[in-house]
Parts: sequence; structure tokens; C-alpha cells
Amino acid sequence: MSGTGAGMAQQRNGGGGRDERRGKGPRPGGREQQPGGYRGDVDKLRGQLREMHGSGYGRYKSLTGRWGLPGCTLEIQRVQSDPYAPASRVQVTVDADTAGFPEQLWHSPVRARALAGYLVRAVERRLRDSRLRVDAGRQQVLDRSSCQIREGAVRLRLGIDMPGRGRSIDGRAAEETLCDELPEVVGAALRWDTADQGKVREFVDSIEDTDAARRLLPEMGLVAFVADGAMLPRRSGVDERPLSDGVAFESPESMRVRMKLPNRGEVTGMGVAEGITLVVGGGFHGKSTLLRALEFGVYDHVPGDGRELVVAREDTVKIRAEDGRRVHRVDVSPFVAHLPTGADTTDFSTDNASGSTSQAASIMESVEAGAGTLLVDEDTCATNLMIRDARMQALVAKDAEPLTPFIDLIRPLYDTHGVSTVLVMGGSGDYMDIADQVLMLDSYRAHDVTARARELSRSAPTGRSAEGRGFAAVRPRVVDARSIPTGRAKVRARGTDALTLGDSTVELRGIEQLVDPAQVTGIGLALVSAAERGVIDGRRTLEEILESFTADVRRRGVDAVDERFVGDFAVPRALDLAAALNRLRVLRVAGFGG
Repeated sequence: MSGTGAGMAQQRNGGGGRDERRGKGPRPGGREQQPGGYRGDVDKLRGQLREMHGSGYGRYKSLTGRWGLPGCTLEIQRVQSDPYAPASRVQVTVDADTAGFPEQLWHSPVRARALAGYLVRAVERRLRDSRLRVDAGRQQVLDRSSCQIREGAVRLRLGIDMPGRGRSIDGRAAEETLCDELPEVVGAALRWDTADQGKVREFVDSIEDTDAARRLLPEMGLVAFVADGAMLPRRSGVDERPLSDGVAFESPESMRVRMKLPNRGEVTGMGVAEGITLVVGGGFHGKSTLLRALEFGVYDHVPGDGRELVVAREDTVKIRAEDGRRVHRVDVSPFVAHLPTGADTTDFSTDNASGSTSQAASIMESVEAGAGTLLVDEDTCATNLMIRDARMQALVAKDAEPLTPFIDLIRPLYDTHGVSTVLVMGGSGDYMDIADQVLMLDSYRAHDVTARARELSRSAPTGRSAEGRGFAAVRPRVVDARSIPTGRAKVRARGTDALTLGDSTVELRGIEQLVDPAQVTGIGLALVSAAERGVIDGRRTLEEILESFTADVRRRGVDAVDERFVGDFAVPRALDLAAALNRLRVLRVAGFGG
């Protein structure tokens, strides 16, 4: 495929654009093609590198193929065209017998992902000041293409800046990196007999416990859980590590629940029940910090993060207003009854949504995509969609106000569709009237004030009238397959803020649960693959597309995203895939499902 450049984050990790696809497709059984076949052992590789020293840089391409190194197999998958192009890509495979990791560490998908997460971080620590780079991520343990465990074998993908002097090959430096440094790193980091075995077990057990806690939530009637002793505050807005002198979380006694986990045994913490939870408190007392922790509770975190046992259901979505976003054929009628323009709000489109219409559309799109819990922070919401108090109702008659505020739909949304809401609210006491539980944060300490809130609702009524009494079924949309580019489509992440997909740019700032550029790349690859394989076919609804993607991920892991891409990506959540698709400015909806 033709070169397309790479985003800054991907270049650091040795990633790249769609040019990193290779071959003409997977072989039967889903196996990737091996370009160039087996080339020889490490001595032959040394000889070839020494022989090409000083030659034109383009001769590096002759190395493509597989080479036998001590303790592993090296596959040189893609070679950069010149020293200034995106990094070359290589893959290292250590067979199960050589790696030697006990089956107990990788026998289930979650434990295999955890072991891969530990190993890729162990490799990263050993690659300081190296030409080799690996995508290890940060606090979240995602399913990454950079490291996979398959039946005990370890597959590691790396980027490498092939060394040169100007536009000539530096064969001696390449020999040192590929023939000496790489086998040394692999031997030290990807083998059980050289690993810190206690830390490996601790890491894998911790991730398994987090996953188990999340899976327990539905049967306990909870949408989230925050363990006693969790450390929620972060060091800064750009440093995700826990605040060293922060206040550890402690559950109110009335909300404390117990969980039995496979490795830690019994743990206690705050259970956030299904329904409507209101989080209140003064400014800077920890409301948004708690909500932020719940946003990322859909991910597993590395041991020591402080949020290892802060979990939310997988179908949790953060909602916000996004002025200026595109909305295409979304039924926003529960929130917008009519418009002065006469536009049909059951089939609403705009290229420049207001705060209120963008937030209404995001809620409807999330419910359509299968969200079961909404997280809402008043700081990032459209005020006029959140509340219309009694005085405003008296001043502006309902027939002159097209918006139905969220306060009047939050209960029908739960009663009719089973969608719970956790809402941070510091400015409107009206929400006390509809909350099932009210949690107050005071100096980062949590207090159950539900009884007091209900007393205030009885003794000091607001006088407002409900303006909505139901929440109609969401209309399932059918995606036009022509919305997604295929073939040589460019896929490139710009951090977590934007995705280049073909000739379009998808703005992702409003998808606040994205934590890694590798996820953004994964979203782009998954959309293109879905279109190429006919999953997006102009007949399936969005819900059916997401169900197909989720089932394929369960069966095939990272290969469900893309089988041929040799760069770095992570498996995205289906809900984030839907959110990105909805923000694609060339999205077309062919119609509505039954």
C-alpha cells in the first residue's frame, strides 16, 4: 500500500497509516502471509547487514522476511523508504516452550491480555534510548496489537528507525540493534525463567480481579463499584498516575457492598445502584474526580494505579454537549418537540449542532448503540437541556419552548429503556426530586445524603411542572456502506482528538472515554474492515453492526479489527466505534430499521 505518513503519537511508537497493511489479504484460517518467507539464521542476517553497509538506503527492503534469532523468530514486515519516513515494522515471536509461561497465566482471554500487558511494559522499560520502540500504553491495560499471547507463544510488534548515515545504510548499527540488542531484550523480558515471577502473577491476578468485579455488577444490581481505599485523584491533567498525598476513597456505610474476587478474596466498597444517582457537593470537593474515575472504570488498570477496583459496566457512556458537531438523521424528538424552521425532529440532521441539540443527539445515539449507563457532568452540558425551573416555566410558556429538559426524561429513560444515569450536579436542586440516591462529596469524602435530599424535596418543593412523561422507542438507523472508504483508505490517529479516515477528519474530542491513540487507530481500522467485509452493507442497522463486531472480537481478538495491519492499534469498545461513526462528516444513513 502507498505511504500515507503517521500521526505524532504513532511515529513515537513505530506506528503509521494505512500503508502498514501488507499482502493481499489473510490466508485461509486467518493466518497472515509471511512476506519473503524464511531468510536464514542470525549469522546470515549479520552477514547481509555487514555486506550492505554504506549501500543506498533502499537496500534495507531486501531484508523483508523471517530470520531465526537466538530464542525467537524475527519477521521484518515493512521497511521504511528513507531515514525520514515512518519507522519500519518488525515482529518477534517466542514459541511457547521457549517463553515458558505457565498455562495458568494465559488460559483465559482476560489473563492472556493481562500477561501481554505486563510483558509489553517490561519490554518498554528495557528500550530506553533504543532505536526500537514498542506501544505499551499507560495506565489502562488494553487489548493491543503490539503484544499478544497465543497458546503460550508471545508475539511482539515493534517499530525501528533503520539506522543510516544520510541516505546510506549503517549496517553496523543495524546489526547491533537487530542481532544483539533485540535478542537480549527478548531473552530478558519475554521468558518466564528471567521474569520477576511474583510481579507477573500480581499483575495478571489484579487484572483478572478487575474484570471479575465488572462482571459481577449486573447480578448485584449495580452500574459501578468504587473500592474502599481506592485513590481517585490524579497528579495532574497530563499525568494519570495517582496523587501521592490524595484522600483514599471510603464508602458511606449505607452504600457499602461486598464482592468476592478470584484472587483478592472479599473486598468492600461503594456500590452505585441501577437507577438515577445524583452526585452533589461544593466546587473542588471531588465530584468530577469521582465521575472521571467511573468513566475510566470501563478499563482495567495497572497495579498501583489506585483505580484497580473502580469499575463500571462495559456499556457505560459519558455524555456531553458538543457545539458544532454534525448530526445525521437522528430522532431527537424526545428532547426537541418542534423547531421554528419546521424541521422534522424525528429525522433530524445538521452540520452545526448547538449545545442542546448535540447533547440530545449524543444521548439518543448512545441508547441506539446499546448504552446502559449514562455519565453526565453539568460542567460540560447544555444548561437549557438540563433544566427549566419554575420561574422560567412561568415566564416562557411550554408551547414556546421546543426543548424538553433532561430532568423530565431521565426517569422515563430508566423505566422504559433500563438506562441508568449518574449525574454530577452542583447548581440545581430540582434533580433531588427524581434521584434514587444522592451522594455528597465533601473534601473528597463521600456521604450518603439521600434521606436529607428527600426531606428537602418534601419540605421545599420547587414548584416546577414536569414537561415530559415518556421516552419513545429509539429508531434504529441503517448505515449506508458508501459512508466508509475502503481499499487503500488512509487511517491515522491524531492523538485521541481526531481520526483521519480516507479524506475525512473525524473530531473525537467529545468522546471523553478514549484514552489512547491506539484505540483511535483501531476505530478507523475496524470501520474500514467492516465495510470491506460487508458488515456495513446498507441493510444492517447500527446495532446489528456493533453486535457483529463484538461477537467477532470475542472470537478472534485483535484480528477482528484488522488482520493485515502491521502498525499499532488497540481493540476499541463497540460504543466508541459507534460514537466515532456518528461524528463522521460523510456518514450517510440509508433509512431506518423495523
